[in-house]
Order: sequence, then C-alpha cells, then structure tokens
Amino acid sequence: MKIVNIEAFPIRVKNDFDIGRKADTKNINTAMLEIKNLKKTQKGSRGKNNAEKRNLEPKSLGNYETYIKDMGEYYVDEGSATSIYSKSHETTVVKIETENGIIGWGEAQSPVSPNTTATIIKDIVEPLTIGKDIYDVESIWHNNYSSKRERGHYTGFYIDAICGVDIAIWDAIGKSQNMPTCKAMGGAHRKSVALYNGIGGTEPEEVADQAEWSVSKGYKFVKMHLKENLEKDIEIARKVRERVGDSIGIMIDVHMGFDTFNVIKLGKELEKLNLLWIESPSDPTDIPGLCEISRALDIPIANGEWTRTKYEMREIFEKRAYDISMPDIARTGLTGGKQIASLAQLYNIPISPHVGGGGIVSVAATLQFSLNTPNFLIMEHSEQGHAVKAMILSENFEAKDGEFKLSEKPGLGIEIDENKLREFQISPSL
Repeated sequence: MKIVNIEAFPIRVKNDFDIGRKADTKNINTAMLEIKNLKKTQKGSRGKNNAEKRNLEPKSLGNYETYIKDMGEYYVDEGSATSIYSKSHETTVVKIETENGIIGWGEAQSPVSPNTTATIIKDIVEPLTIGKDIYDVESIWHNNYSSKRERGHYTGFYIDAICGVDIAIWDAIGKSQNMPTCKAMGGAHRKSVALYNGIGGTEPEEVADQAEWSVSKGYKFVKMHLKENLEKDIEIARKVRERVGDSIGIMIDVHMGFDTFNVIKLGKELEKLNLLWIESPSDPTDIPGLCEISRALDIPIANGEWTRTKYEMREIFEKRAYDISMPDIARTGLTGGKQIASLAQLYNIPISPHVGGGGIVSVAATLQFSLNTPNFLIMEHSEQGHAVKAMILSENFEAKDGEFKLSEKPGLGIEIDENKLREFQISPSL
C-alpha cells in the first residue's frame, strides 16, 4: 500500500486556550505553564536567603543570576542557558495518505521552531518516502536515517522529522488492519497505562498546591519540575511529601541542574522522602558522571529524553549509566522507540516514555507504545497542558483517574480535525 502524499503542519497554539491550567504559577522555567506575565527581561539573583545553607553550586554561592531574555515567540534563562522555551504550544503534525485513501497522522516533536522540522520533511523526508509501501515501515525508518548519517545528522531536527513520518505510517498501518497500532506492532501487553502528572513551581506551597490538585484529579503519581538550588529543591520536595502523604508516588526532574557531587548530595536527602526517581540529574553527555551518580544512590536515575536512536543507547545501557530509560516517541518514532525498549529489556532496564512538550499525536503514539512495550513502567502526562494539545482533535481523548485505557479504535485511536489544524498552522519562516 504505497504512500502517495506527505504533508507537514507546523503549528502554534497559544496557551490562553488552556482553561484547565493553573494560572497563578510564577515558574517561568517549566514548559506548558503560565508565562503571560513574562517581562521583556527579568534580572535578579537567586538563592540569597541568608538563612539558607550554602553549597558549592553557583545558585548557592551567590554568583548566579537569572536573566530571562525575551526572544519574541520564545524565551531563555541566560543564567543557565539549558533550554529555549516557547510562549505557546508548538509542534509539527504530519499527515500521510496512501493510494487507498487511508490517512495516517504523526508528530515530530518541535517545541521550538516547528518550521525547521516541517522544512526538513518537505525538502528531504517526503521525496525519500513517497512511493514506499507502508508495510515496509522499519525499512523506511532505517533508510531515511541512513540517508543523512554520513552528513552527521544522526540526532536532532532531522531524526525528529523522519520519526514524525514514522508515527504517521504506523497510524496508517493500524487503520489498514482495523486494529490499534499497538496490536499491529506485535500486541498489547496491558489493558491500561498508568500516568504521572507533571507539576512545577519555585515555592514549596505553590508546588504542593499543584500536587494536591493532581491527586484530586485521580493521579497517584506526580513529577516535580524544579530548577532551584539544592536546598530549595529539598524544601519543596519535603512540602509536597507532607501535603500528599506517603501513598502518592513523587518524582523529581532537575533539568540537568547539578554537577555530579551535588546531585549525589541532593539524592541522599531525597531518598529520605522515598522519591521514586531523579530525572535528568546532570549533563547527559557525561556518561562517566551519570554512572557515578547511579552507583552512589539508592534512588533510581531516570534519563534519556534527548536520545533518539538505539545507536546512542548502546554505551549507556552497557555501562548502566541510569536505571530508567525515557525515550520520547515524537523524537524516536514508534520504530525507534521499540528498538530502544527492546535493547533496554536485555539489560533489565524499565521504560518510562517521556512526552514533555509533545502534542496530542505524541500523547496518542506514546500510549500505543506503552501498551506494546513489555518493560514499560509509567507514562508522562500533563493534565494542565492537555486542553491546549487537544485543540486539533475532532473528538474527545482524555485520561481518567490517572490512566489511559486500551481502546479498540484503529491506528493511534484519535482523529485530527484538519480545519482546526490549519487554523493553528504558522507561516514559513523564510
């Protein structure tokens, strides 16, 4: 069944559409949270509380300044310069059509500059893929990947682009067989998928409020996005544990905020609170450092949202650089994600797929991946951000009581309203 058309839709959805999001958070460092009060620039020192313990880290030593640079549609904290964030929800939705008229939808995660991904699809991936049979999906992924590998494009925007097309092909395969994509991929290992809700903030009461709100929505697990100093992160974690009690699972994502010895110090304190993992503890390219962290702590280390292929994972798994692997399906594709999960299974490493800034097609694809993966652990979700992501759907698609159920709907189990999609499509940058 040949592919006859591929189209990429770079979209931008303003967060004002999300009526379910908490609107009073002051956290400007966490994606999908309120940023409409962001000034053109914000400058100030962090960690200057005289009662606060001092540690050997820039935020505690007093030589760290946060300087929020407004870039128009985007902003960045130039004090840390770890991530550029969009003021809106941005991504690239992919549509394929077969000769039989079957439509498949995919997503190439593009939280910043979706036009870049869309251009790669139009100029490179589309001509590589047109005319191929959808049932050659793994061959298509491999050949598209190999076509730019010698040029040095074995990660980044190019891989995102080929993986958006990969997801769309798997959607079409499921629809062509009138079965959920997870079954077309080899079968469902479970009937439901457990979720954790992502929360964020800079003050203990603020984060605890969001944790309590998440529990009221039926979540039994929450993950804190924190970018504060060591003592503040511990203070926030203590408050959240105090508020929600011992029956709720708590994780923490510190967004590469620490060096090796400080994150070990942080981890030893968090172990006392029975946190379930520390995510993205330090520089992801420092594999020896990650190994040191993993061996020094009893609390598991979760990592891997930026790694897109099995080739990047080999050394990480061989050295057991972390305990839980977090492939992002809108970056790996379903083909690449399945390869990573299979490789992880050889090392008895569980899979907790990352979603982050991914859109609604990413969520649906990650659900199918989670259903299909034997070593699956838990899936990321954003209860607050879901309304924005779902703006392009033609029918309801919601988690309930902290989980998604297996649906018998074919493909990814969602349908895109193309008219709505085009409302949010942005013009080419050039």
